[in-house]
Order: sequence, then structure tokens, then C-alpha cells
Amino acid sequence: MKIVIQRVLKASVSIDNKKVAAIKNGLLILLGIVDEDAQEDINWLVRKIANLRIFNDANKVMNKSLLEVDGEVLVVSQFTLQASTKKGNRPSYLKASKPEIAIPLYDSFVVSLEKEIGKKVQTGQFGAAMKVALLNDGPVTIIIDSKNKE
Repeated sequence: MKIVIQRVLKASVSIDNKKVAAIKNGLLILLGIVDEDAQEDINWLVRKIANLRIFNDANKVMNKSLLEVDGEVLVVSQFTLQASTKKGNRPSYLKASKPEIAIPLYDSFVVSLEKEIGKKVQTGQFGAAMKVALLNDGPVTIIIDSKNKE
């Protein structure tokens, strides 16, 4: 699994000009899934997300976690995170999981994250053409790949 985490002051998802999800202070998470992903990847990522110290403390130092600031979360599926750009100029998305594999993993990711942070996680709609709006705070943007734990 590959995720892009963006610390936001606000974020929302609209489908067909209708807002379907919105958060205030917290994290917008873009999630890309491959066939090899499993619950182990999910467990590692949700613990990392909940405890990642990327929110400012009283001294404006990134020293607080999502849990400590009681932040909100919006998760959006994004198969393009698994793009291969090795050859040519047209990305290949062959590594991205098909819906029959990706949807159960996406749903499990959301449920696991909700349990880890103790609150509802907002979501986009898997496979939909979504418009994502955000106000990045910092900006703070972090990419994490569960297959490359650095």
C-alpha cells in the first residue's frame, strides 16, 4: 500500500457537484492498493498514521500526533499512486489492484483506522470521479509505502 498524507486545515470530496465528505483540522490520505497488500500492511500503516508526529505543539514544532490533536481524517482511494512511469510518457496502472481485490482492502483500511483513532473516518467513493479540495497546512505532505518501511 502506498499513501500520501497531507496535513490539512480542511478537505472535502465532491461527486457530481455534491459534497460527500468533509473534514476540518486533520489528515487527507490518498490510498493506492496493489494485489500483494494484506492486513499486515493495513495494521502497520494505521499505527503509523495515528502516531506520526506532524502536528505543531505550542512552540510550533511538529511534535504532536493525530491522536494528540484529536484530528479528523478523510481517506480517498487513488489507483494512480501505483503508476509506473519507467517507460515512455504514458503511465501504466497495471500494478494497481482491480476493484474485487482493492475494495475489501480499502474498506478494511478505513475500519482499522477508525478503530485506531477512535472516531469516524470520512471517505470518498471508491472508483468514482471525485473532486478533492484541500487547504494544505504547512504545507506538510508525506509519502509512505508499506513495502518500503524507511
